[in-house]
Parts: sequence; structure tokens; C-alpha cells
Amino acid sequence: MSMRIAVTGGAGTLGKHISAKLADRGHEVRVLSRRSPDFPVDLATGAGLAAALEGCAVVVDASNASPRHAAKVLVAGSRRLLAAERAAGVGHHVCISIVGCDRVPMGYYRVKAEQEAVVERGPVPWTIVRATQFHELAAAVLDAAGRWRVLPIPRLRLQTVAAAEVATVVADLAADLPRGSRVQIAGPEVVSARDLAVAWKSVTGRPALLLPLPVPGKLGRALRAGWLTADHADVRGSASFADWLSAQMLKPGL
Repeated sequence: MSMRIAVTGGAGTLGKHISAKLADRGHEVRVLSRRSPDFPVDLATGAGLAAALEGCAVVVDASNASPRHAAKVLVAGSRRLLAAERAAGVGHHVCISIVGCDRVPMGYYRVKAEQEAVVERGPVPWTIVRATQFHELAAAVLDAAGRWRVLPIPRLRLQTVAAAEVATVVADLAADLPRGSRVQIAGPEVVSARDLAVAWKSVTGRPALLLPLPVPGKLGRALRAGWLTADHADVRGSASFADWLSAQMLKPGL
């Protein structure tokens, strides 16, 4: 059954894949962002939400923000978004979150955990989707560091996943009934940061020195303990980081 579905952050790394997959399935998709030509909204102020959500059955919140503005956009913004959804008669709110956000002692992760709590207590039936780190993020970090031919490597365990594979699961959940629970999505393998760096060097052919980077304190212990991974994920992606990166390198212009 076709529905009108709004995707906040619908032009971002994950949001663009979610929007495309929903549209491919015949849904009417509204891409909401501050720069959207059709449905500009600002979660930090609530501007544009009422008009953008009119007639929508589902909202997928894939919004993001810099650490400096994260609380204003993701926590206070979620309250504004949920209030606007209730007024518009939205029946399902899908919140995109991060595996380990309630365990890893980082400021942005604490904000994501607060956002989840707002959704749980909110007035709209919900599903929370927790994903592990994206292949895209790992590649971006390695690309940036690789310009200097040095890759700082902290000791941590990761389970990166392709954003497109997460988007497929999100599209399935958005068209279904609210779960009132969390769904975890993770990559196909648990690897170290060094494993990712070695794969990046092999696939890109770019020379770089691997430089160990100590991460002290509670954060370091959390990262080494694998709190960014999901041993019992509900869904696992199929593309490893190396396979995904190889496919990206074959795309025109790369």
C-alpha cells in the first residue's frame, strides 16, 4: 500500500538511500531538510514542520547535526517534530540511532540516547533503528587522514555496514506497523580499526603509515570492549568494508 512518508535529513548519507528506496516501492516521499527546495524545515526552531507533515502517515527521522548543535536539533528538535506529527495525525515515527549510544561515553552518543528517550516517551507510536557505523564514515575518515599519508589507528572493534543496506531495512520497517522497540542492524563482520585501514590501503592503492593512537580512560575501554558492535543484531548486512569500497572505486568519477 502506497503511503506519504516524510524523511527528515532525507538528503544525507543515509537519508538519500532511504528516500530512494521508499520512492522505488511506490511511496510518496517528502524529503525534509533546511535546504530542501520543496519542504524546507528547521528542527532547531520547528519552522516548516506543520506544512511538510500534512497528510503524512509515517516520518523517518534520519536527521543529523554537528556535536555543537546536536542537542538542539536531535533532542529538542525531536520534541518539536513529534508534536508536529501528532498534530498532523502521523501514525508511525521511525528514529535512526546508533548501536552503543547508551554505553559509549561520548557527547554525541549521549545526545542520541536522549533522543531515543524523547521518542519513547513521545506521543507518536515508534520504532527505533540502531545501526553500527557506516562504511561511508570509515572511508571518509581514512580518506581524510590518508591525504597526509598517515593513518592514526586507535584500538577498537567495529562492525561497519553499508548505508544502502541499512536503508533497505528502514524502508521495510517504515511501511510496517510501529514496533515500540529497537531494531539493530550491523555489518557482516567485526574488525579492528587496523583491519579497516589495511583494507583501505589495499583497495585504494594509496601509501600511508599506520600509526597507533592510544585512547585512554572510559572511552578507550568502551571502544576496545566492542560496544560499537552488535553480537546479536536483528539484521546483518552482507557487504564487507573491502567489498563495498571496491565497488565504490569502480563508480564513474572515482
